[in-house]
Amino acid sequence: MARPITLFTGQWADLPFTEVARLAGEWGYDGLEIACWGDHFDPWAAVEDDGYVQGRRDILDKHGLQVFAISNHLTGQAVCDDPIDARHQGILPARVWGDGEPEGVRQRAADAMRTTARAAAKLGVDTVVGFTGSSIWKTVAMFPPVPQEMVDAGYRDFADRWNPILDVFDEVGVRFAHEVHPSEIAYDYWTTVAAMEAVGHREAFGLNWDPSHFVWQDLDPVGFLLDFRDRIYHVDCKDAKRQVGNGRNGRMGSHLAWADPRRGWDFVSTGHGDVPWEACFRMLNHIGYSGPISVEWEDAGMDRLVGAPEALQFVRRLAFDPPSAAFDAAFSSGG
Repeated sequence: MARPITLFTGQWADLPFTEVARLAGEWGYDGLEIACWGDHFDPWAAVEDDGYVQGRRDILDKHGLQVFAISNHLTGQAVCDDPIDARHQGILPARVWGDGEPEGVRQRAADAMRTTARAAAKLGVDTVVGFTGSSIWKTVAMFPPVPQEMVDAGYRDFADRWNPILDVFDEVGVRFAHEVHPSEIAYDYWTTVAAMEAVGHREAFGLNWDPSHFVWQDLDPVGFLLDFRDRIYHVDCKDAKRQVGNGRNGRMGSHLAWADPRRGWDFVSTGHGDVPWEACFRMLNHIGYSGPISVEWEDAGMDRLVGAPEALQFVRRLAFDPPSAAFDAAFSSGG
């Protein structure tokens, strides 16, 4: 059976959930990856009110949609981040931000992620997608010189803060799919290895594979799938376009706004960038990934009402099922 293709609602949270569900259903999406912000999904309401969960399901059912995962990137970011500052106030629920005292924010964010695990279970899904934050991302340039102990302490801090959260994920039968992404504890190949080691390779902690973050770092998204095949818990389809090579545009983005042609790379709608999509889908087949393929629309140069339905058609064309029999089986004489 073909894998379901869903739409991640995070970039649509300015619209009411009912409107996003209507659009996705009309375009032909199979379901939604529901964001825990805007009015799309409230983890606290889900845990406290059975009627709230049924109401979300009624909206999905009305538009012929399913749900396989919820996402709480914004709150997860605050669990480990250092510093905690005005950027976080802009993305966090008021009950997590509170008075803004950094450690209090981190503790409330951790409690909110535990609530998110319970909310996912109430909704009947087994995957929460999100970020972890990182106390050591600020040291990525390695200057002023960064002692190894500081790096090691960052991974210990991640483990100390996330293991109690993951305990709740285990209790309720839900998995956390961390999106490998710059600004997180795992942002490339080797930091993913280190993060896995930090939490003892526990099964509650897996990965959300989003290849857009690989291509501008010159990482191989296809090889990553193969090497981490047992931890690919969710797939987001987002694209990125490199714009280096002119001697001016830098890989780090130069603190320029999205879609500025002076940037060294940019997020673009799925199929318009440098992700080797066919090779990626063939590898997903090879590793036996059977979960949802979620379109994450981000493109500052394209209207989302154009990009989202176009991306669906692009993914549906390439996300073919593996063969039911080897092609060379037909060569057998059967004798």
